[in-house]
Amino acid sequence: MPAVEPRPKTWTREEYYRLAAAGAFEGQRVQLVEGGIVEMSPQSSRHATGIQLVTDILRAVLGPGVLVRVQLPLALGKLSDPDPDVAVVRGSPRDWAERHPDSALLVVEVADTTLAYDRREKASLYAKARILEYWVLDLVDGKLEVHREPRRDPGAVFGAAYGSVVALDAAAQVSPLAAPTAKIPVKDLLP
Repeated sequence: MPAVEPRPKTWTREEYYRLAAAGAFEGQRVQLVEGGIVEMSPQSSRHATGIQLVTDILRAVLGPGVLVRVQLPLALGKLSDPDPDVAVVRGSPRDWAERHPDSALLVVEVADTTLAYDRREKASLYAKARILEYWVLDLVDGKLEVHREPRRDPGAVFGAAYGSVVALDAAAQVSPLAAPTAKIPVKDLLP
């Protein structure tokens, strides 16, 4: 009999939701990322403030026709159901009453303790899902990383990466692809 190496179980979104309904994650902050159930760390007050600043500014500059969702699921394929800190999706709240959005115009992760994970795994996940723009609000170095041009990349964690990654310091401005005439000072996003 040939040797068989043990391997982790890959969970589907359907299985993940059945586990959640059965109370398996009671009191835990978890996300499904490419079949793995990932426990998220508690939020610092700076992290929470960053989420609120990004949310308020994006709501102000994007206007009607889009929805700025805070820590709500995105149904990214059969194996992923992340809860990004902020996701900008088309439509209104009732458009998503029966299912979670499966794409976004912009995803933002506010990062301090999860900075490496957000740059590597989350960036690859969102690129694989063809999210055109992904921001990492880096609370460690006080910068905003703007990821654009998703593409296949066999060397990336989930087989995709962003072709353009630009780090903007607090003195710079950013214009989201969804509102190209808006000029958002990066310092206004930082706590």
